[in-house]
Formats: sequence, structure tokens, C-alpha cells
Amino acid sequence: MTAPKVFVSHASEDKARFVVDFARRLRENGVDAWLDQWEMRPGDSLVDKIFEEGLREARAVVIVLSATSVRKPWVREELNASVVNRISRGTKLIPVVIDDCDVPEALRSTVWQKIDNLDDYGESLQRILSVIFDVTDKPALGAPPARFAGPAPLIAGLSRVDDLVIRVIARRQIDEGAGLVEWDRLKAEPILRDVPQQELLHSLEILERHDFIRVREVIGALHVVLTDLGFLKFAEAYVDDYQGTVNQIAALLVNENVRQNRELAARVNKPVAFIDFVLNLMESNGYIKVSKYIGGQSHVREVSASLRRALQSA
Repeated sequence: MTAPKVFVSHASEDKARFVVDFARRLRENGVDAWLDQWEMRPGDSLVDKIFEEGLREARAVVIVLSATSVRKPWVREELNASVVNRISRGTKLIPVVIDDCDVPEALRSTVWQKIDNLDDYGESLQRILSVIFDVTDKPALGAPPARFAGPAPLIAGLSRVDDLVIRVIARRQIDEGAGLVEWDRLKAEPILRDVPQQELLHSLEILERHDFIRVREVIGALHVVLTDLGFLKFAEAYVDDYQGTVNQIAALLVNENVRQNRELAARVNKPVAFIDFVLNLMESNGYIKVSKYIGGQSHVREVSASLRRALQSA
């Protein structure tokens, strides 16, 4: 990358106290700072050097404004040339104010950098470098919170937050096998972390009113559990080929006499909690009878003729 050229306009009286050190620090940071005492040699044309080489090729012009420089006719001439360059070629003007002084009329509509301490101006230097290299410390634009973006909820009657909440509960119960989802764990979920607590509580109230969840208090703490209806609504909306998986489970029960929840889970490649929800729904519809045991095991002890008929018509 070619180093950006920057012309430093100043009064000679300000060289020793600020300008030389400032220009040196620009060069140390990759800026090709043009300073007359470094560029001009005996016999050089003053006009050619400053206006044809210094100003014409500059990406930016730093105008060092002090109580002395604002009274210098030569600085005014450089400033006038800079204004012309900015209009014709887009050259950046960077006023650097090192004294309490009247800013020239041509620069009053330009944002300037004030330096109060000439012995310690590192932060100001970084801001000037940002302008020269055309970079900003403004944070990158991130994605909006999930509750404001993304696809519309797939479960009818739910808001985006309701939809996020039921999906989090379903994931924890089905994929992670959590029997109860603790309130503290729920609100700490990354996708829900930015949702105000009151809004989350309202969402739980709505989901419970729809009979999609149950909210319980266990040992003084809130816990949430997905209902069979809540699972059904979630699965129909978000589980790929949910009905096909249900038909596959029914076929294993009827045709191959697979009756253990864990074996069914292995055969259809779904979590045991998913199988348990499906078996609960089948039992509530009168298709099967299930015996449940301590440790999470369950056994389908009876398969009705109606399930066989339903499977044939599927």
C-alpha cells in the first residue's frame, strides 16, 4: 500500500514546539508527511515545491492553527490552495488547533482537532491518523436481536419471543433430555439474553394459556415443562418430516413389535425424549398403552387395531 502523502501547513515559529515532532510521529505511523525543512533544498523553487509537489500530491492537508499561524499571510495562501484542492480533487482538510485562537473563516465549517497538551497528544494523533487512513472506530453493525429479526413464527398465534421461548424449551427437553427447564437457565439462553425479564414472563403466561407449557414452582424456583400439545405444535412446525417419523414409529410398533422407547429412538435416530412425547400422543389418542418405569424406560404393552388401520391408510 502506498503511504498517503500529507502536507503540513504551519508557521515557522511553531516548528520547534510542535510541528517537527508532530510530522515525525506521522511518518513513524506510515504517513508520508511533507514538511518544508525536509523537502526543500537551496535553489529549489518555493512555489513549485509547495504548490506543485507538496499540495498537489497530498491526500490530506494538516493546517496547524496557532496564535501565530492564523496571522501569517503565507499560511493563508496555503490554506486557499488547499481549499481549491479539496473542491477539485477531494483532498481532506484537517485543522489542528494548538492555541486558543480565531479559526479562519474558511475552516469554521470543518471539524478540527484541538490539542491542549503539546507534550501528550497521543489520543489526538490517533484520531488524525484515522482521518488520513480513512478508517473509523465506529463498531461494526451487528445483527438485530432475534426477537426483532428472522422469519416469522411458524406456530400460529405466537409472537417472535413466544416462538423463541418454546423452541428453547423444546430443545432443552428433547435434545438435552431435561425433564424440567429452570427459569434461570431459560433466561440465560444466548438467544433470549437480551429479552427483558418481564417480557419473558409474559411469554410464559401466554404459552401456558395456550396449553403449550406448564409452569411449576419447585423448591421456591420456577421451572417450565413442555406439554404434549406444545410438543406437537413445535414438532409440526420445526421438525423435518415429523409425520413421516411418526409413521415410521407406528410401523415399528405394528410390524416389527419394537416396544421399548430406547430401541425406537435408536431405530428412527431421534432422542428418547422425542419418542416419549410421540408415545404420549399416541396413547392419548387411544392407539397404544404404555408402561413407564423409573430411570426413563417405557414399554408399549398394547397396540390397538385402530393404529394398525391408521398405518394402512397413511
